[in-house]
Amino acid sequence: LLTVTVFLSTLTPKFYFALTVTSSFISGLIFVFEWWHFRKYGTSFIEQVSVSHLRPLIGGVENSPPAPAAFSAGESETSRQSMPECKVWRNPLNLFRGAEYSRYMWVTGKEPLTYYDMNLSAQDHQNFFTCDTDALRPSDTVMQKAWRERNPQARIKAAHQALELNNDCATAYVLLAEEEATTIVDAERYFKQALKAGEMIYRRSQNCHSQSPQHEAQLRRDTNVLVYVKRRLAMCARKLGRIREAVKMMRDLMKEFPLLSMLNIHENLLEALLELQAYADVQAVLAKYDDISLPKSAAICYTAALLKARAVSERFSPETASKRGLSTAEINAVEAIHRAVEFNPHVPKYLLEMKSLVLPPEHILKRGDSEAVAYAFFHLQHWKRIEGALNLLHCTWEGTFRMIPYPLEKGHLFYPYPSCTETADRELLPTFHEVSVYPQKELPFFIHFTAGLCSFSAMLALLTHQFPELMVVFAKA
Repeated sequence: LLTVTVFLSTLTPKFYFALTVTSSFISGLIFVFEWWHFRKYGTSFIEQVSVSHLRPLIGGVENSPPAPAAFSAGESETSRQSMPECKVWRNPLNLFRGAEYSRYMWVTGKEPLTYYDMNLSAQDHQNFFTCDTDALRPSDTVMQKAWRERNPQARIKAAHQALELNNDCATAYVLLAEEEATTIVDAERYFKQALKAGEMIYRRSQNCHSQSPQHEAQLRRDTNVLVYVKRRLAMCARKLGRIREAVKMMRDLMKEFPLLSMLNIHENLLEALLELQAYADVQAVLAKYDDISLPKSAAICYTAALLKARAVSERFSPETASKRGLSTAEINAVEAIHRAVEFNPHVPKYLLEMKSLVLPPEHILKRGDSEAVAYAFFHLQHWKRIEGALNLLHCTWEGTFRMIPYPLEKGHLFYPYPSCTETADRELLPTFHEVSVYPQKELPFFIHFTAGLCSFSAMLALLTHQFPELMVVFAKA
């Protein structure tokens, strides 16, 4: 102790200045290296070394799951193909405006749909429910104007005018079912009238569709109306608790119009089958639609993960798994969760109820927050029903999120994450909803630590240079 005291008393202010400058320089180099490593690999080098090598030496265990194996080369290559960024899709499970969205607004005073979302729906209705031959029929002419009306009451009034001109105007019943009906029962009643009129018009169009291009366009329009009505009737049955009836209607619709897979009717079917707990049938649907040649969705990826998790979640324990390692079934479940999280990293916080839900919009952006809201709104109950599934997701999703390639432009199992999702989601989701801006990786602790250490030592060097005698006294004290 005496030797140390004598040594400190002989040190000059220049030594302390050199010491602090050197430590500032070294910590700055460490910070630069840590930042570079994080930008390239998405992890802290010091944290990675401490977790991989130091923790086992001091008796710690690692709970993070191992890196999942790569999926088939065919799927990886196909998913990397150039795909349009920020393509907005019609929500397969969108709610009814009058019976659900409007009721929410009456109770809360908040508008659940944005103008941008409703404008997209208006464009859809004009594309699906109108054609060039509408001018030949007065009722369809009125409906053509009705779909362009911005005021809901004006649209409803126009639909009643169309029915006065033609009591078999199917699209008028569709509009009234969507917007005038205040309950699902009323909506179903309107849709049944639309189905009766739509089937009659469809058969008539089938008989004369080959006569001219105008008749072909009319057949396409009548087909769109019929498919839309049957799908919404199946959704009414699902909402009213007649699940088996809804499943049968969806299966019949998919069998009758197999070329309309772009309408994603299979996602309605998946949700209804999960409600029935018919997991074997769910797996059969996934086997058909979770194909490398078909576009993915959160419903596809997370339902596949749910089925894999169902096989192991009841007996899964992080402590036990860290001691004995993961079994083959557990590895498969973790890989499926990794795949789902990479496709849409916004979903887990909604499923784990770390973020509040809102009513899903009428249009969604795949891989965006709007799709995550729409998926979790309908599928949260199915995850809760399977014991341990949410626990497995909770234990693994953050670890798998860290495995997503960084920066995100690289991609891994899927094409690179679109950079414009946040902007599009803000237009689709209501203003009172806090839009998720994932995927963002938080800076690791050691980057913050080295940045603080560098700044602190640089400040000490500056103080030593400006006030050498005072800093020497402080150091000796």
